[in-house]
Amino acid sequence: MKTFNDPEAFARVKRLPDAFATTERLRDGAVAAGVDVIDFSRGHPDTAAPAPVVEALRGAAVDPRYHRHLNPRGIPELRRAAASWLRRRRGIEVDPEREVIATLGTKDGIGHALVALLQEGDHVLVPAPSHPVHGLGPLLAGGETIPVRVGPGIDFMESLVVATEKAERRPRGIIVNFPANPTAAVATPELLQKLVKFAEARDLFILSDATYCDLVFEGPPAPLFLEFPGARERTLEFVSLSKSYDMPGFRIGFAAGNHALISALARVKGCLDHGPFGPVQAAGAVALAECDLFPGQVRDRYRARRDALVRHFGAAGWRIAVPVATPYAWTPIPDAVRHIGAQEFARRLLEEEGVAVAPGAGFGPGGEGHVRLALIQDEQRIQQAAERVARLLARVAAEPRPQHTPVPRSGERT
Repeated sequence: MKTFNDPEAFARVKRLPDAFATTERLRDGAVAAGVDVIDFSRGHPDTAAPAPVVEALRGAAVDPRYHRHLNPRGIPELRRAAASWLRRRRGIEVDPEREVIATLGTKDGIGHALVALLQEGDHVLVPAPSHPVHGLGPLLAGGETIPVRVGPGIDFMESLVVATEKAERRPRGIIVNFPANPTAAVATPELLQKLVKFAEARDLFILSDATYCDLVFEGPPAPLFLEFPGARERTLEFVSLSKSYDMPGFRIGFAAGNHALISALARVKGCLDHGPFGPVQAAGAVALAECDLFPGQVRDRYRARRDALVRHFGAAGWRIAVPVATPYAWTPIPDAVRHIGAQEFARRLLEEEGVAVAPGAGFGPGGEGHVRLALIQDEQRIQQAAERVARLLARVAAEPRPQHTPVPRSGERT
């Protein structure tokens, strides 16, 4: 009799790396043991959702209309609120009946959209590094990925052309994430227009992850694809309420765009689930309709924490690459620890000093040598973490250096 005792026995699961498993196990074990862990590894906001949102959730929870299966496209109130939000905030006109669908956040939407749009073996252009759903979603849908380098200072359009030309198979679509997680790269309107033209010329669908479109620290909000001519014919734009409205646990967002792509996504969702829990949708509708000032307050909080992180960690000997958007800092590890690598640095930082960060390898190709720090701690905790970082860096600097290391100590001649 066969037994199932190894998840890696399943071919598709075996292809899904779990690069954060060690960090999560060590972090959770340290917390359980009573260690004061300062956690930058998870992007969970530490403040509450807007009060009107919570009241809407509480009120809708007793409404029996929401105690049943709901339309996979979402309740009309949420879809109308999403369409109004796009019109009011971005000047984008969409039909809430045909061109909007509710999602359980961006991950759910993109994952199900890939199931709907890909055939076995189809290839998708994917930013690298990127959020795991961008790189692993195509694999779960039976497809393959074509990595496209992204990050501050990288010409994404040039990377896209090179990756496409080198690809063994013609891509079927492209996943785009600006502002980007984890790299915080921001796209200009000109870049999005070029991407639309690029997709038109190759008949590609576009899945745009716009989760952080309201969290740009300097200048205007990030542009959306649907603002530009030609995008509506081939694009699904995904908006999440998780970070901008401090609602990650609500699991609510929406997608808008091409009606045929929306219908394909709705058909897959109808097979795999129903609409999100009704009271959560009602709360999301209130966030979109009544809380326009809230994302600005969230942005200001993240900006202040970004500045504190850069200041205190810099004083500790770790120069942080300054993010221009998103609730994250994506930065190379300090020179003093480059010889041990990001994964080992993250492990030692957690085990020896109780500071948790997310190793870059968990975000796919191009992530090694970097870590992601979520801006979820206040300045006092950031300063405490910086003091702990300084202790670890001093300890590593005093250790014998491996002969093969390619990185000299400060002051050494090469």
